[in-house]
Amino acid sequence: MFNYIKGVPAIRANNLVLVPNSTCNNLVLVRKYPCDNLVLVRNMKRKIENKLLEWKINNKGKNALLIDGARRVGKSFIVKQFAENNYKSYILIDFNEVGKEIENLFDMNLRNLDSFFMYLSAAYNVKLYERESLIIFDEVQLCPRARAAIKFLVADGRYDFIETGSLVSIKKNVKDIVIPSEERHIKMYPMDFEEFLWAKGEELIMPLVNDCFKNRKPLGQAMHRKVMTLFREYLVIGGMPQAVKEYVESSDFESVDLVKRDILSLYRSDIKKYAEGYESKVESIFDEIPAQLSKHEKKFTLSALRKGAKFRNYESAFLWLEDSMIANICYNSTDYSAFKMYMADTGLLISHAFDEKGIVSEEIYKKLLFGKLEVNEGMIFENIVAQMLTANDRRLYFYSNPSRNDKDDRMEIDFLLAKSKTTNRHNVSPLEVKSGKRYTLTSLKKFRAKYSEQLDESFVLHTEDLSQKDGITYLPVYMTCLI
Repeated sequence: MFNYIKGVPAIRANNLVLVPNSTCNNLVLVRKYPCDNLVLVRNMKRKIENKLLEWKINNKGKNALLIDGARRVGKSFIVKQFAENNYKSYILIDFNEVGKEIENLFDMNLRNLDSFFMYLSAAYNVKLYERESLIIFDEVQLCPRARAAIKFLVADGRYDFIETGSLVSIKKNVKDIVIPSEERHIKMYPMDFEEFLWAKGEELIMPLVNDCFKNRKPLGQAMHRKVMTLFREYLVIGGMPQAVKEYVESSDFESVDLVKRDILSLYRSDIKKYAEGYESKVESIFDEIPAQLSKHEKKFTLSALRKGAKFRNYESAFLWLEDSMIANICYNSTDYSAFKMYMADTGLLISHAFDEKGIVSEEIYKKLLFGKLEVNEGMIFENIVAQMLTANDRRLYFYSNPSRNDKDDRMEIDFLLAKSKTTNRHNVSPLEVKSGKRYTLTSLKKFRAKYSEQLDESFVLHTEDLSQKDGITYLPVYMTCLI
């Protein structure tokens, strides 16, 4: 969000302004708009802004940008913020709110784009500047004709175009249109740990963490304890911007939980609205995710849905949840029909899992913060690792061999990561996730012995500081995003 700052001393340099940031007691660099004497201060930064800026600079109007993401991850907010900071003017067409006269423009005026743009400019009272203005189609799935029009609007070349929408609903509303090849897709995920730190005014922590990771050196007891405390906050609050904002402003766990429950209710409504033909299957899978993750062996058991259930009968429902970016699926590297299913946001998982009284109590939140919850911590830590890997565009795989004949072959590895560039040897990194201080590494040691020729660096993600021993790198879990 932005706050208007009036009467605050500021250091001005051309179009940029340094102003005091009350949340972190330091100076923040912001952009002063040429059309406004007020200065806007950014409280919640998102890394996707860098991708948007790269697109603007390098694309030069050759493609429209379509931002895919789950509901409530902040797509509309970030695009509006990007427009305000990087264009002379912009028009945001929210198809949740527009009347028929705007929708009809996409039927009547596309052969006369001069008239089309003049009408838009007048309707929104915004002057458009060639190559200096952005037009945003927000919730574009609600007006498929507008999405189809991208082909002609991009070819015209006068302005830049960004579309936002939920991936599932975007896919649904394409029956009667030709999908424009002029779209470039990027995915938007919940806020990551560094973005959460920024929201709390902790700007300097991740550069230090990154340096320690690169040099494989520990942070030291005091700093590790501080970062781990902040990470546990992120773990329980999650990365949905509304929840993070509520937490930063109120520090009230029950208020945060209500925000997250509103989002979960929205997801349930989406399932009923968009999962046509198999909504009951999608809903039953969605409800079963916490129970499946709380098991010692977290593979999704189809019989929990219905006795005798077959994967082929539920495959579309599982893929719907993955496409919606509500859930992340982790596949067995040796058996595609065996998989684990995680919530895309761990904060939402906590509200989804601990709902006996309709709201997660402050007591449970505090137990999670201080590592005092005796059950279910394993599923929460594994879920956050899946979330962090997915946000880094990693496909999720695990290894499982439940052999009954040979105990040396019986093992399970939580995650497998492939190197970006494969070679003849040493291409795969095994990751084991440990939420407690006492644990064994039986499976990892057997896996390393059996597949030594194929393995790159081996990692254990745990709650302690960084260390290395016997060929294994032990990382604090907050370093997952750096692997």
